[in-house]
Amino acid sequence: MLESLAVSLALTLALELGFALVWGLRGRRELAVVALVNCLTNPPVVLLHHTAVSTLGWGNVPVTAALELAAVLVEWRCYKACSEQLKRPLLFAVLANAFSYGAGRIISLWI
Repeated sequence: MLESLAVSLALTLALELGFALVWGLRGRRELAVVALVNCLTNPPVVLLHHTAVSTLGWGNVPVTAALELAAVLVEWRCYKACSEQLKRPLLFAVLANAFSYGAGRIISLWI
């Protein structure tokens, strides 16, 4: 489980920091905000997903949807409070999460 958490966090950080650079975010502070926000949301989402789907037998799609929505909302609030460059923090949170989730799904098909 720890390996899964570490791989998920590393992949999410790489993808969302890359997304932030393409979005136009610059500077250590802004990129640190993106990294810290993902360190805040990714491990609980992965752990809760594993617990709900694997241990409790809940459906993958509704659990994933609920957890991704929660992550987007938490990230939006963090970006809104902490970022000096993001003018549309909700849109950034939605698109960054959609990108990293979609890319992660594609990568998992290859593994």
